Amino acid sequence: MTMEVAESDTDKRQLHSKRKRGDDGDIDLSLLEAVERSHNTVEVLDLKTLKKLVFSFERRLKENIEARLKYPDQPDRFADSEVELHEEIQKLKVLSGSPELYPDLVSLNAVPSILGLLSHDNTDIAIDVVQLLQDLTDEDALEDNDEPARALVDALVENSVLELLVQNLQRLSESDSDEMAAVYNTLATIENLIEVKPTVSELVCERTKLLRWLLAKIRAKEFDSNKQYASEILAILLQNSTANQKKLGQMNGVDVVLQAVALYKSKDPKTSDEEEMLENLFDCLCCLLMPLENKERFVKAEGVELMIIIMKQKKSAYGSAVRALDFAMTKYPPACERFVDVLGLKTAFAAFMGKASKSVFHFSTFHLRESPLAKFSSKYLVVHLVPIPLNKRNKRERYQEELEERIVSLVASLFDGISRGSRRERLLSKFVENECEKIDRLMELYVRYSDRVKAETERLNQLKFEELELIAIILGHLWCSEHPGMRARIENLLKLQKLTKKDVIDILQEYHDNIGDLDGPDEKERAQGRIQKFISAL
Repeated sequence: MTMEVAESDTDKRQLHSKRKRGDDGDIDLSLLEAVERSHNTVEVLDLKTLKKLVFSFERRLKENIEARLKYPDQPDRFADSEVELHEEIQKLKVLSGSPELYPDLVSLNAVPSILGLLSHDNTDIAIDVVQLLQDLTDEDALEDNDEPARALVDALVENSVLELLVQNLQRLSESDSDEMAAVYNTLATIENLIEVKPTVSELVCERTKLLRWLLAKIRAKEFDSNKQYASEILAILLQNSTANQKKLGQMNGVDVVLQAVALYKSKDPKTSDEEEMLENLFDCLCCLLMPLENKERFVKAEGVELMIIIMKQKKSAYGSAVRALDFAMTKYPPACERFVDVLGLKTAFAAFMGKASKSVFHFSTFHLRESPLAKFSSKYLVVHLVPIPLNKRNKRERYQEELEERIVSLVASLFDGISRGSRRERLLSKFVENECEKIDRLMELYVRYSDRVKAETERLNQLKFEELELIAIILGHLWCSEHPGMRARIENLLKLQKLTKKDVIDILQEYHDNIGDLDGPDEKERAQGRIQKFISAL
């Protein structure tokens, strides 16, 4: 069958349609973009015009259903109705310019009819609907229209948009360029829905197999834009949901994410987009490491060893590997013990001394964009990333400062997680070797952060003071070791800076007094007892 398309006076272009027929005889409508351009666009959209659009759409939908039922094995007999239905879907896109009418669209009961087409036998019709949904839920369209947006999204969710989108996603083939674009648009629509209705992030994981699809996508070795977007959506789904973090852990998600980042253990991403994907994957990993059971899976999957290998290779993922270790070792002694057992101390203290950071500086998208993990704290440390223009020198300094903060947190976790035995001795010995250079470094950091807190209290954010607290805690651990050389070194360096042990005690006391009971009253009492021990010893 050959179709002729009339040219408009203002936009004359030839329609070169790509025809393909599958086993079910469907026609491909993907290149019929000239069709909608040949019709007059709606200049003013009001309720009356909306009703006409919906009525016309419903009529074409009914005609298509009837034609397919009447001639199921004769595609040529229902092809025209398919093209007309395609045109009507395109016309509905104009509604994205008038989001105030979304509640009326819902009242007209058009949502079930639109969503039903996501299961249409012709994939191209389903693709049209995906594009329509993306347009209707786009943040630009919804700006300053919170109530209408919620009305539409609520109606979409109530009518199974999540289930239908993911079911359609699973039948799309990325070997076809149009269907590959539809995959991207599907992910964009899901992100838009979450933006308007945050509970969607858990609903979509409860009701669909999206997590499984995302895992399969990030497992692929080949990089493309959809793999990047899949990594971003996965990070969004994990960032605020313990339920999703645990669910993905049960699906072998920790191991899959480790496999995905392992591709970059000895090489750097080739493009900025690939670099962003790698940071997304580490965001996913850090989110996964928040529940205790996933920390255990991380250790069993040799995640500690992989992060140490990445650090040793000194590629662009170096800082991200430190961050992942920090999450894994926080309040989880088995990870700390494994870290010591696999000789991670040498690698960690090279970074602690600042010997590694200068040679591994790779400024990546992580430092420009606001990471999904930006709102999370690792132990006592909260990182807020602000996307501001930075010159190369400032970028390097900022990278090194973030890395330094993570390493301090990691060392604090080691002291917290390893309380006795040979591992503790190995950790303490690091501060004795090379004429106690690591105590010198620790005191250097203490003085620097102390000066910042004193001189710039109003300007500095909470991060800097928390770092000072962590350093004071490490000093407390060292002092309680009762090693005479360590104690003498600390006292001498304090005197050189015109400081006393009381300055350290004051920091520890404030930390002690502000310990919360998030982990329960018993844990609060134990934590305060540990800090009180340091205070008494000093």
